[in-house]
Amino acid sequence: QVQLVESGGGLVQTGGSLRLSCAASGRTFSSYGMGWFRQAPGKEREFVAAISWSGSVRNYVDSVKGRFTISRDNAKNTVYLQMNGLKPEDTAVYYCAGSRVGGTSVSKALYDYWGPGTQVTVSS
Repeated sequence: QVQLVESGGGLVQTGGSLRLSCAASGRTFSSYGMGWFRQAPGKEREFVAAISWSGSVRNYVDSVKGRFTISRDNAKNTVYLQMNGLKPEDTAVYYCAGSRVGGTSVSKALYDYWGPGTQVTVSS
């Protein structure tokens, strides 16, 4: 069993930056693919970014490419999402997720563990 807890959300102005962290419990974190998803009010939860178990492969949704960077530190059981150039349309609850498959899937169905989420609000 893996437990995930996100932190680092908050209120920021357009163009600002935030770094989200996701701390994982469990000895098998380093074998999991990790992803970030987000859900805005009234919308479906959508894929944002993912990183393979080794960190060698990363995947991003087109709308955040060049602005967001996903990374992980397996020694600390933590995955990060650095968000720069934030826009009002990035406002959402951001969720960390872990996949036993180990890859960088964009599909929610392939993620086995989810955190409770952290709110990111970008003001215009």
